[in-house]
Formats: sequence, structure tokens, C-alpha cells
Amino acid sequence: MQYRSMRSALVVGGIVAAAMMVAGSLQAKPVTYKLPPEVAKLKPGPNLDVAAANCIGCHSADYIQTQPEGPKFKKDFWTAEVNKMIKVYGAPIDEADVGKIVDYLTAAY
Repeated sequence: MQYRSMRSALVVGGIVAAAMMVAGSLQAKPVTYKLPPEVAKLKPGPNLDVAAANCIGCHSADYIQTQPEGPKFKKDFWTAEVNKMIKVYGAPIDEADVGKIVDYLTAAY
């Protein structure tokens, strides 16, 4: 009886060791990507520096330019967008900068 238990333990141990060796050889290798250079730039406007400091760290200027609402947006649209960035995406924008960013986006886009 003891021989059977020991033999079972050795078989199970061998299977586990073999599985670990196979798993070790199948580990994913790191992947790197070479991104193209950023060519989009924010349009000139009042408080451009505040918008650049708060927005471009998370997304490109292309993201702003491709909003689906049309070529010229209203202040309420941009207010909602900036608040969404803060509340939904966790953008670390100071309350004092919100109005400046909205003014910039309304004037420039």
C-alpha cells in the first residue's frame, strides 16, 4: 500500500515538473513597438499652454481634432468633454484650469 502511494506521488511529481518545464519555455516575450513621430499640434489660441500641459500628456492633438460634433464646437460641449476627462478617465486637472481649457478649446476648435 505504501509503495503504491509513493509511486503515485512520484508520477504526479514528474507530471508537475514536466508541465513546469513546458510552461517555462512558453512564457511570453516582451513586445516593443516603434511609434511614428507625433505630427499633430494643438491649434493656437488663448490658454494654449494650460491645455497642452493638461491634455497632451494623455492623448494627442489628433484626438481633439477628430471629435464627432462638427467643425466648431460650443462651450457646453467642451465643458462636458473636460469634465468627462476628469470624472471618467481620472485626468488630474486642477479646478482652476478647467475654465481655461474650456475657453481654449472653444476658441481654437
